[in-house]
Amino acid sequence: MTPSSQTPSSQTPSSQTPAAALEQRLGSVGRDLERTLSALLAHLPSAQGGPQRLAAELGLDKVLASRLLKALRSGDPYMVLHQLPGPAPLQRLVRAAADRGAPDAEVLAASNAVEAFAELIRSQLGDRGYLDAILAAYVPEARREAELRSKQTAWRALSQIKGVTAELNLSTVLLHPSDDGQHVDIVWVFGLLGLRRLRPGAPVQFATRRFSKEPNARQPSTLDGTPVSDLESLRLNHFCSARPAQLDVHHAGDVVHYRLGGDDFGPGSEVDFLLAEANFKEIQRYVPKDLGRRGYVFSEVSTPARHLIFDVLVHVDVYPGSEPELAIYDTALNGAADVNDRTRDVDRLDLLETVIPLGTGPARLRAAGAPRYADLLRHVFERTRWNASRFRGYRVEIDYPLYGSQVALSFDPPSPPTPTAPRSGA
Repeated sequence: MTPSSQTPSSQTPSSQTPAAALEQRLGSVGRDLERTLSALLAHLPSAQGGPQRLAAELGLDKVLASRLLKALRSGDPYMVLHQLPGPAPLQRLVRAAADRGAPDAEVLAASNAVEAFAELIRSQLGDRGYLDAILAAYVPEARREAELRSKQTAWRALSQIKGVTAELNLSTVLLHPSDDGQHVDIVWVFGLLGLRRLRPGAPVQFATRRFSKEPNARQPSTLDGTPVSDLESLRLNHFCSARPAQLDVHHAGDVVHYRLGGDDFGPGSEVDFLLAEANFKEIQRYVPKDLGRRGYVFSEVSTPARHLIFDVLVHVDVYPGSEPELAIYDTALNGAADVNDRTRDVDRLDLLETVIPLGTGPARLRAAGAPRYADLLRHVFERTRWNASRFRGYRVEIDYPLYGSQVALSFDPPSPPTPTAPRSGA
């Protein structure tokens, strides 16, 4: 019995689940393609000379030849299926090899393997896109590529529907111990860079918010602690590359809404929006362990953007010993999520995004798409008089972040310190 026809001893074909049966068939088709196409190319000297020589001998596209050789070198049947071109280009390759004198037996075996590949797509998958989506379950590289293509498609569609797009969605949050020893000060730097309307009249809105059981818990101020009198006191226009955006501001409880003013649209209408907002003594520094609650911050994707950078800079005395956990939520049904609300776990998106540690201090605090990011952060540290070398950084960087998603990083907060017993005199 050949490996491609083996059935696991614990499962007969009739008892296999549909998913297991499909997995087995994918593996079989991938192995047959790898074996027969490798045997076919063994009769073509140009195959040893790289994709350019192979393409020239067979009269094929160089990209097709490159994908073929890369797939056959992978040594994994699922990677073979992921990297190979589709059945039609492969059949052209088989016919070209036959015309160059490849043995009939090798040509027939390769042709049959390619036809089995085509039949798999026709009968069970529908098209190549569904094949790539399924292979994502078995091949991390395939999953990353499939996710990126899908997110890019979603960004393009939502940009057209919403009539707006941005090059970079930037959110940076700094967490510092409050001077009362019981709370955490929070500074937000956020903005949309390369923001433009795609059609006239398209509304553009974004917001800052927090969850609190206390009414009017948010008291936004400037970086040096001056209460906010108007939006202009929070703007960072001198760090913008494009002209600063005209904005209108609206308050609704603990949510501050910002709306893009003006009526410019189309090419050449790009603007930048950058804002720094401080909220001192905003959240509790210590949380009893028995409450099981985590401290968290998040960034919402409310404007279609090509790129998102979400940086969390944590003072070493805030959440000591705790590394962040990443959760990305779909907010379409239930709105922005509270990480501590376990009923929202069902809204978590299973994506391959990760947290990138940035180390301690400002050395790695740079951001593609924000040329003056390092200068901006130096400005924040100077205005707050916080020591940059005492902050550890974490970054979530996403290409084509999903519109309507919420990116959250959470930490284990420390328990309240044990009171020190008073000492009696001698």
